[in-house]
Amino acid sequence: MGKHSHAHTEAVTLSIAWAILAAALYALSAPMSKLLLDCVPPTMMAAFLYLGAGSGMLVVGAVRRKVEKTPSERHLTRRDLPYAVGMIILDIAAPIFLMLGLSATASANVSLLNNFEIVATSLVALLIFKEAISRRLWLAIGLITLSSVVLSVEDASSFQFSGGSLLVLLACACWGFENNCTRMMSGSDPLEIVVVKGFGSGIGSLLIAFAAGETMPNPGLIPAVLLLGFVSYGLSIFFYVYAQRRLGAALTSAFYAVAPFIGVALSLVIFRELPGIRFFAALAMMAAGTYLAAVNAE
Repeated sequence: MGKHSHAHTEAVTLSIAWAILAAALYALSAPMSKLLLDCVPPTMMAAFLYLGAGSGMLVVGAVRRKVEKTPSERHLTRRDLPYAVGMIILDIAAPIFLMLGLSATASANVSLLNNFEIVATSLVALLIFKEAISRRLWLAIGLITLSSVVLSVEDASSFQFSGGSLLVLLACACWGFENNCTRMMSGSDPLEIVVVKGFGSGIGSLLIAFAAGETMPNPGLIPAVLLLGFVSYGLSIFFYVYAQRRLGAALTSAFYAVAPFIGVALSLVIFRELPGIRFFAALAMMAAGTYLAAVNAE
């Protein structure tokens, strides 16, 4: 029993590490995309980010096949098809909303508003997919969300969302549903999931970009966007799916909530903004929420 308990604790700890690594990689997206959006149209940006994720993981898959003698992961099956279709449609909508929001508001603000994805993911997990969520985890989710609100609002009179912020929240709602679709497929090969997600969502977004009249970016910028997509979307989703296997959608999203804080830190460095006392107050709430989520996982 002790050996089994130790193995379980190790597996949970590793899954938490995957979730935090996924968050750190995704955190690169907002500040780096903000820089590139000066030269790349928003829907086109979303398309190439996902195409970068799909093509990068396709290369990783080719290397893995050469290294592994026998496949260690289960292939996607017909049972996964409805969730794969839902995942692709939601992943076409979400990054387009995010890039449009990002072009209309500050990078740091977007990084913080991304935390509303936790609430959406947890509500969908509870109400639609009947995933059990403990009181302690709800408290953790509440603290994490409150920390993002504290950082998003300058003072009581400014408690209003701009059009850009509402677009970011709409992206978070899409991702809340998408996270649960991905959770339903997490027993299958994470690499295959990212490739399907990347090419499906990337091609769909590209068609929408052309239909909207957006022009292709400078060819010299495309490799940079593809590389950012591979790192911040491809590898991030890959590790996220691994975390979901053990932790479930709601708990994984709670640990993933460190992403906005990493994104804010990067934005502060890149755009030269110094944090005030609100940042550290919110950081304390984030730490408390993450601790409660970690205790809940044991």
